[in-house]
Amino acid sequence: MVKLQVAIDLLTTEDAIALATKVAPYIDIIELGTPLIKSEGLAVITAMKKAFPDKLVFADFKTADAGELEADMAFGAGADLITILGATGDATIIGAVKSAKKHGKGVVVDTIGVLDRVKRAQEVIALGVEFVELHAGLDEQAQPGYSIQVLIDEASRAGVPVSIAGGVKLSNIAAVKASGVKVAVAGAAIYGAADPAAAAKELREALDA
Repeated sequence: MVKLQVAIDLLTTEDAIALATKVAPYIDIIELGTPLIKSEGLAVITAMKKAFPDKLVFADFKTADAGELEADMAFGAGADLITILGATGDATIIGAVKSAKKHGKGVVVDTIGVLDRVKRAQEVIALGVEFVELHAGLDEQAQPGYSIQVLIDEASRAGVPVSIAGGVKLSNIAAVKASGVKVAVAGAAIYGAADPAAAAKELREALDA
């Protein structure tokens, strides 16, 4: 079954927990976005895991250096998964994987800023990461001519466990699922919706169909 991940790009712990409470019945992974963690610090990770002990808490650190140290920080605070940038060196990813093994947790490599996402995904899976996020960030999505189809095509030929993040919504989630992803990541489609619970429910039903 494809897991549904909600990316929470709000800026306060209170707002993040309020949103997570609405969508929790329909999602598997709660992602604390980089701006949220920068705004609230490690405490937001601890608060979210305490509120939702049955969900996977995903700390979007986007670590570029000191992989083992930052992973220790995230896992120590209660995170189940941490992101390391694919654009960084292998040593940083290896350090984070070492920490993950120690804590019984997982590392996700985020391909934001990577030119050949498929090649890098195949390289880093060999280093022991859980899965690779094929990710078009908010700035990339805002460029003229952006299409999530690029990520869908990449996922279908990657041949390794991947997620897609970059504009997942109801109109494309069937294609995202068909590409063979392990996780579908929805951000604005949920947190930007008038009724986030209904939006999450529709995405969940589409994934389970």
